Amino acid sequence: MSQQALAQAVQETPGDEPTGISEIVVTAQRREENLQKVAVAVSAVAPDQLISAGISDVSNISKLVPALVAQPNGGSSTNFYLRGVGSYATNAFAENAIAFNFAGVYVARPTSPLGTFFDLERLEVVKGPQGTLYGRNATGGAINVLPKLPELGKYGGSAMIEAGNYSSVKAQAAVNIPLGERAALRIAGQVADRDGYMSDGYDDDNGQALRASLLFEPTETLKISLMGDYYHQGGKGVGSVLVRGPLTQNAPAASARIGGSDPISHAAVAANFPTLTTAANTGIAAMPRDDGFVDSHFYGVTGTIEADLGFATLTVIPAYRRSEPDFLSYALGFLSRVQEIDNQYSLEVRLASASDQRLRYVLGGFLFKEDQAAQNTFTQGRITSTTFNPNLETKSKAIFGELTFDINDQLRLVGGARYTKEDKSLVTPLRQVTLANPNPPFRTVTGDLTFDKVTWKGGVEFDLAPRSLLYANVATGFKAGGFFVAIRNNTFAPEELTAFTIGSKNRFFDNKLQLNIEAFYWKYRDQQIGFVGPVETSIGVFGAGGKTVNAGNARMFGVEAELLFQPTPQDRFSANLQYLNSKYESFVYTQISANGAPPRSGCPVTRDTSIAVAAPAALYAVNCAGRPAVNAPRWSFSGGYEHDFVLADLLVTPGGRTRIESSRFLGIEYLPESRQGGYMSSDLYLTVGDADKRWSITGFVNNVENETIFASSVLRPVVPIVYNALRPPRTYGLRASFNY
Repeated sequence: MSQQALAQAVQETPGDEPTGISEIVVTAQRREENLQKVAVAVSAVAPDQLISAGISDVSNISKLVPALVAQPNGGSSTNFYLRGVGSYATNAFAENAIAFNFAGVYVARPTSPLGTFFDLERLEVVKGPQGTLYGRNATGGAINVLPKLPELGKYGGSAMIEAGNYSSVKAQAAVNIPLGERAALRIAGQVADRDGYMSDGYDDDNGQALRASLLFEPTETLKISLMGDYYHQGGKGVGSVLVRGPLTQNAPAASARIGGSDPISHAAVAANFPTLTTAANTGIAAMPRDDGFVDSHFYGVTGTIEADLGFATLTVIPAYRRSEPDFLSYALGFLSRVQEIDNQYSLEVRLASASDQRLRYVLGGFLFKEDQAAQNTFTQGRITSTTFNPNLETKSKAIFGELTFDINDQLRLVGGARYTKEDKSLVTPLRQVTLANPNPPFRTVTGDLTFDKVTWKGGVEFDLAPRSLLYANVATGFKAGGFFVAIRNNTFAPEELTAFTIGSKNRFFDNKLQLNIEAFYWKYRDQQIGFVGPVETSIGVFGAGGKTVNAGNARMFGVEAELLFQPTPQDRFSANLQYLNSKYESFVYTQISANGAPPRSGCPVTRDTSIAVAAPAALYAVNCAGRPAVNAPRWSFSGGYEHDFVLADLLVTPGGRTRIESSRFLGIEYLPESRQGGYMSSDLYLTVGDADKRWSITGFVNNVENETIFASSVLRPVVPIVYNALRPPRTYGLRASFNY
């Protein structure tokens, strides 16, 4: 566990006296299990911790789970990394390397997880490849967001309102309504509004979300639930700052949060590139401007049927999700105009044996279909503008099973496998505008891709003592292959990961101390890297465009330790430490230079003459072998403490948390501008409420140090300058919560 323990550390006895650390139930392995009995690294975060940390979306989860890095990108997109494994790509064709699941449903698009972080039961982060039970696109792990479900026979609810600096206002509310003895309805919502952190108004927050759930239990052995959710994201979206470098020496300090569209940033660019900021209305000029916006809508409907058959539980989950991202963004250093409609259909069927059997199993099947239609325009300076309207269809089906066999009361063997077959087809009208050819015709890019994969897991578990578990396993995962926009050679293969793990989970001192440790070694093959590089725009003609390639292999090894200590009923400590050593054993990709000069890179660059391009353009091979993985700090730590003071009928709880990270690179160019140095960022809070926890008022300060932290980094195409997105500055405010 990590910071979640501060919210769930107290377990109540019939005498209402806290006796130690509570037992947390998770569903990380597709069945309800005690967290300490799950032989895999799982961080389970309670909803109170998300609220107190100021987390209302996916972009700042890493405050509570050090192994996880959430990287916001332009518009509505977020990429996730676990232990150095993630998705370095964001477009209509991008797949996730960390599987995101909401209410038990896999969510395919990197834009779709927004607006889910309210009225939750818990958040689970499962570390390591989950190719057996989760399947495709769980190369590095999985994130499970589990909303609260209706409760039978109970009328009640909760509300929260928060106000802070940057004109921030946030509110959440939920109500549970019984509908007779065997049905209940739960309705929850969230609204958020905040000014931007950047001088040009970017990095704002404007969102509205609504969720309704219906639960029906016609018999003691049958549960049927139906959930619908909606989220709208508005505002200007993610912003970025021009980073001071060799070609932008006049750029303001990143700590000033001068946005990329601010005249001050434009002046710093114009000092070395005077023509870049002129002729702004040519249609292909793309200096960041202040007209960016987000107007994205997301919908979902999920049904769940659970039937207790006695010997096993049958679970059926049909689901439909629709994503409509619509944004204009300059966060990547160039203009990105994206309009997409994505329809996702899925059906999962699982049969999980009763937990008291010597041979336990989870068997299942999975069907998935996704239809995407988009209109995208990417404008790269006054040189090129690429418009493509992809229509992509994905069909995936899988069967899976995982078995656990008790050799005796202490020793268990685990084995599982999953077979996945996937078909993808692409039809994309494409055109690339240049100064020499300002009105070219559209060309059509087509493609078909079929592959199948078998992923597997094998392991052993041993109970050293009633509250001490030792485990070791080997597991595999993969991320699906796909397309990028080019006339020919426009596909990339799946990436694969094999993980070797040994770990231990323990409770000591009469349930007051919890210590979990896991050591891991990962082999990463055929990693998919997305970047702006040479693509074939017509037969034999190359230009700069977005592409994804299988760039190389890597290895990661390290140790993660999680500690929770509750020496008294009023004191709660938590700490999480991870050491991660990552290295690319091979990593080569190709860049195109419009003027023939070598591209900017922190890696060795050599001329590539294997493919002829029209002068003065030239191709270069970039070799980053030996470099650490992107978004993989060597050291990361989070820790927290809080204490309860009982004053008459009041409960007063001061607390704090801190996160410390060593340096890491955020981009595959490995430039000084894309390196985030080591930092420490802390939060403090003071909560006053009644002893029955019916109401509370909290004052908080997040990022007390006002640390400037880079969240993502992009080297601008054509003109080699760097723009970085930032994590939030110091924020503060008051929060009032009510339960009834």
